[in-house]
Amino acid sequence: MSKFVMTIFGASGDLTKRKLMPALYSLYVAKRLPEEFEILGVGRTVYEDADYRTYIYNEMEKFVKSEEQNKEKMDAFVGHLHYLAIDPALESGYGQLRLRIEELSGDSRPDDLLFYLATPPSLYGVIPLHLKSVHLNKGRARIIVEKPFGYDLESAEKLNKIYASVFDEHQIYRIDHFLGKETAQNLLAFRFANGIFEPLWNRNYIDYVEVTAVENLGIEQRGGFYDTTGALRDMVQNHLIQLVALTAMEPPAVFNADNFRNEVVKVYESLTPLTETDLSEHIVRGQYTAGGNKRGYREEKNISPDSRTETYIAMKLGISNWRWSGVPFYIRTGKQMPTKVTEIVVHFRETPHQMFHCAGGNCPRANKLILRLQPNEGIVLKFGMKVPGPGFEVKQVTMDFSYDQLGGVPGGDAYARLIEDCILGDQTLFTRSDAVEASWHFFDPILRYWNEHPEAPLYGYPAGTWGPLESEAMMHEHGAEWTNPCKNLTNTDQYCEL
Repeated sequence: MSKFVMTIFGASGDLTKRKLMPALYSLYVAKRLPEEFEILGVGRTVYEDADYRTYIYNEMEKFVKSEEQNKEKMDAFVGHLHYLAIDPALESGYGQLRLRIEELSGDSRPDDLLFYLATPPSLYGVIPLHLKSVHLNKGRARIIVEKPFGYDLESAEKLNKIYASVFDEHQIYRIDHFLGKETAQNLLAFRFANGIFEPLWNRNYIDYVEVTAVENLGIEQRGGFYDTTGALRDMVQNHLIQLVALTAMEPPAVFNADNFRNEVVKVYESLTPLTETDLSEHIVRGQYTAGGNKRGYREEKNISPDSRTETYIAMKLGISNWRWSGVPFYIRTGKQMPTKVTEIVVHFRETPHQMFHCAGGNCPRANKLILRLQPNEGIVLKFGMKVPGPGFEVKQVTMDFSYDQLGGVPGGDAYARLIEDCILGDQTLFTRSDAVEASWHFFDPILRYWNEHPEAPLYGYPAGTWGPLESEAMMHEHGAEWTNPCKNLTNTDQYCEL
């Protein structure tokens, strides 16, 4: 039986040092990696094995939580790391790769293999074909692909055809780290394990839904990548629409990978096609400008001074099915926001008649259910309660559950969870090819519209604000408004720059 060998393409890059190695280390410490394993880094930067181990060890001291650092365990973990310097874009180096994998696995026909593409997207369609050329796509070989899954519908379909020519669908793991977060999975348990919520989870009781995923950073050193990608490709077409699907999907008949992913695809296929009015009025794109001590997007490194790449997008979408018809879903993402937060806010309909006085003259509009994915994973329910004392004054109060307050039950690392699922062969939380294409069928018209209408507005918003005011105006049509995440949670001063 050959050893398990995980090969990371892009092993000297940012994703590997910040996310993948800390995740693999946490799995190692928890004894959740295969008993016999080796990790092979592949990249163009030249390292000997010893040099690479030193580099990763030093980076882990920065990116592994201090309370999880243990010199003995870190030394043992990096002892499983190896490195091969080749250009992943060139087929000529893959013979060396196969020989190295044979050596590490102890088998001339290595079988238990995992490949992780932590590379620029330009290599996503190249590496699989080169792996096939040296027969590293056989047996239990699996491949993990990072987003974006194509730049538009045409490129996504082309990429899917390449992967289908090399691997079977059960070997392909398109990773979305949002789905590795405990609260994203808990949303399913919350909906389908609690009978009191299911009767309310439809157009009869829900007024509208918000999905927000914003961060308080700019593009950092990723200008070359980001300026050809933008917020729609980087966040909306994959992360945000996945969260919409988790919120809106029907319960699977049986909870397994195929049935779960079938229901996700059904949501994508039910998205109401965007009209000309939607494209011009119900999508707001923005780009951050200088604000406070932060520079504007066009002043960032490797960004064109006349770039029209969006760093913010908000839009309204609908789902045309029996459960959700008429309920708007508002989604937004942006960089250089006041905080880093990802949350889903379900706004229930108001009571048919307000019979009580409201504390301070302020009546709560309606009940809200807030599902927080970051930074403080948990669930908040807002509802009205009588203020103690004479009379019947009602005030909105908060029932707040947070994972970090539940002793002994850590939320865990999203990448660690998903890599472990891949090792175990569980595809439930990974995106299937038909879901990628169904999502792009919906979003592709937006890219075409922007391309065909260069005059379409791109609103500036100062860094450190909540984005263009036009996104608020878009919601007022429905009598809705964006929730301020900094007012949802306790201890907000820890992460809200307000």
